Amino acid sequence: MNQEVGYSYLDQLNDTQREAVTCTQGPVMVIAGPGSGKTRVLTYRIAHLINIGIPPWQILALTFTNKAAREMKDRIERVVGSSAQKVWAGTFHSLFARILRYEAHHIGYPNDFTIYDTDDTKSVVKEIIKQMSLDSKVYNPNMIRSRISSAKSNLITPKKYVADEELMQLDRMNRIPMMHVIYDKYVKKCLRAGAMDFDDLLLQMYKLLFLNPENVKEKYQRQFQYILVDEFQDTNFLQYEILKQFLDHAESPQNICIVGDDAQSIYSFRGATIENILQFQHDFQDVKTFKLEQNYRSTQHIVDAANGVISYNQKQIKKTIWTDTLGEHKIKIIKTVTDTEEGKRVADLIIEQKNRHSLENTQIAILYRTNAQSRVFEEHLRRYNIPYRIYGGLSFYQRKEIKDLLAYMRLTVNPKDDEAFKRVINYPKRGFGNKSLDNLIQFAEDNEISIFESIPMIEMSSRAKTIIMNFMKLIANFRMKAESGNAYEVAMYIAKKSGIVDLLKNDGTLEGMGRLENINALLDGIQEFVEDDVLEPGEEILDKSLAKYLQNIALITDMDEEKSTDVVTLMSVHAAKGLEFKSVFVVGLEENLFPSYMSLSDPRQLDEERRLFYVAITRAEELLTLTYANSRYQYGQMRFNDPSRFLEEIPPENVDSIVPISSKPSFGEPRILGNFKPVKRKKSLPRIDVADFIPNDPRDIGKGMKVLHLKFGEGVVTNIDERQIATIYFDQVAENPEKRIMLQYAKLQIIE
Repeated sequence: MNQEVGYSYLDQLNDTQREAVTCTQGPVMVIAGPGSGKTRVLTYRIAHLINIGIPPWQILALTFTNKAAREMKDRIERVVGSSAQKVWAGTFHSLFARILRYEAHHIGYPNDFTIYDTDDTKSVVKEIIKQMSLDSKVYNPNMIRSRISSAKSNLITPKKYVADEELMQLDRMNRIPMMHVIYDKYVKKCLRAGAMDFDDLLLQMYKLLFLNPENVKEKYQRQFQYILVDEFQDTNFLQYEILKQFLDHAESPQNICIVGDDAQSIYSFRGATIENILQFQHDFQDVKTFKLEQNYRSTQHIVDAANGVISYNQKQIKKTIWTDTLGEHKIKIIKTVTDTEEGKRVADLIIEQKNRHSLENTQIAILYRTNAQSRVFEEHLRRYNIPYRIYGGLSFYQRKEIKDLLAYMRLTVNPKDDEAFKRVINYPKRGFGNKSLDNLIQFAEDNEISIFESIPMIEMSSRAKTIIMNFMKLIANFRMKAESGNAYEVAMYIAKKSGIVDLLKNDGTLEGMGRLENINALLDGIQEFVEDDVLEPGEEILDKSLAKYLQNIALITDMDEEKSTDVVTLMSVHAAKGLEFKSVFVVGLEENLFPSYMSLSDPRQLDEERRLFYVAITRAEELLTLTYANSRYQYGQMRFNDPSRFLEEIPPENVDSIVPISSKPSFGEPRILGNFKPVKRKKSLPRIDVADFIPNDPRDIGKGMKVLHLKFGEGVVTNIDERQIATIYFDQVAENPEKRIMLQYAKLQIIE
């Protein structure tokens, strides 16, 4: 395709990228391998649309994090100027929430609806289970919430749920036959409370378009002439159906561009379906497909390893990723005896890499399959004084004091918000009894109204009535303030008048002081929101109301939070998607852990585990280290493990020999992994069958005895002091073979 004169940004693209950017008409699919410049293509495509005369407000760009949307708009602005800010760019949830703020009245919701988070939805489910006198162990609230979420993501309303005999039969088999009733009550409760959960932001958006084709659907079909979707492989069924609604009219040019990589589809547990990207070419006619196959991130060895691993998956869009960055470092695979030793070896290597390759902490990441694996790495990083950050820890907005103050704000904006009401009616304590509260909740339920609406109608003791009426006056006072004040003025007023600030000031403990600091940090953030003078797409005037602020906060994702500076990053592989580091450690590469034991009986799930491993190794730019342990404690027991099958799928020519290990594998004859064999040590650690292991009475253990330990193998008791602490020398342990063990808690079997 001829390059347009004057568009210098096109010179920064390779041939395939340029074609994907300048092919602006009709359906386009961009298959973007890891590190292939996906964000640049998406950004320049939008900039190019604006440059050829498309009004920016007619462009809808959907991402999976608000941070990605902000960065995209900043990059576009560097190319086309301030008009970039008028592009409708954001997450599915944030942009649809914005539309619903204008249109929700068409589907029976107030425009100032509350957005329920996970805790809110769980609380509603718990309350319904309690009201129905169901066993919460059978009707587990988390499980019920997850099933409701899944139903909504698949466009299954309560009516459709009841009509689906397969679903009803499944519920009967799982001993939860009342599931459909809970779902129905949950939906009605949310509607009465003027609240939407995160799934509703999608479901109600679909409902809005589907039920209002003339006055709403056509309006947005006319507005969004060009739709772009990032990370399309992560979309779920409902998100794809909404996109089709935008394009479902006879005169639609079907200008939709999707960007994604089927090999990085790893979120099926959230409802994402790989079928969307695999079926896209069948759903739209004359789709133009561009494959971005040049990797600008990683070295040849890492790219070749990724290609080798993913080739084992059956269902995929074929492509071959390549790079012209050779790189000198092959992939290291390290075996350790225990997970504790694994933690130590990784910490040792981090220090070595920092010294040898002049790496900063922030250039290093430790990736694991499950968050529970972080503990041993944390312990050893602490011992070595290596600063680190656990990615995905407790979010600032999930802390109790923050949620308490936000609940007051939510109730101010929407008095029908039952979850906010229940959270703050007795915080700070005002003496409103649990029995009175239960009666109030039940009355609201029986009359199908919100708790706040039921207060003037229910009879209660004069004391309870006085307390509750004073509370209503307090909220009414906050609402009056909200009518004239901006978000910061109202929030500061609520923080003081609610009594939260005084309560934390009077606490006096370090914890109380820390909570007060968090409240101040929240208020500072609200002040920053008020002082921000940038208009959002679709806004004609700056909206600095409390309602607008609460909407922004409700849509913040983990990926949007501020990060610490020079720290080693510890995170799950799922959380690492989209990131890159000079050096990456992928740890715990054992069968039943990575791949997960839950995937081994289902080929589709095993394929997703392999895609997850593919994502993990392609986060690395230069150094990639893969580790596994022969044994680790799981669920309180020592378990022995085989190395992950994924290690054998890496081409041998891309793998270095194992760097110093402790012993031969404990699972019998060593496997050949890549082009190396494990190095022999003094003795192999015995494979101890837990069922055959019978510990002796600690009182029978004496100096000089030969004993067997589940974790360390055979050892000799060299000393027992007066505190009954035994010193035992385990000659099969390479590092620190001498262990001090308290006999009272020891599990030792006498051999001789």
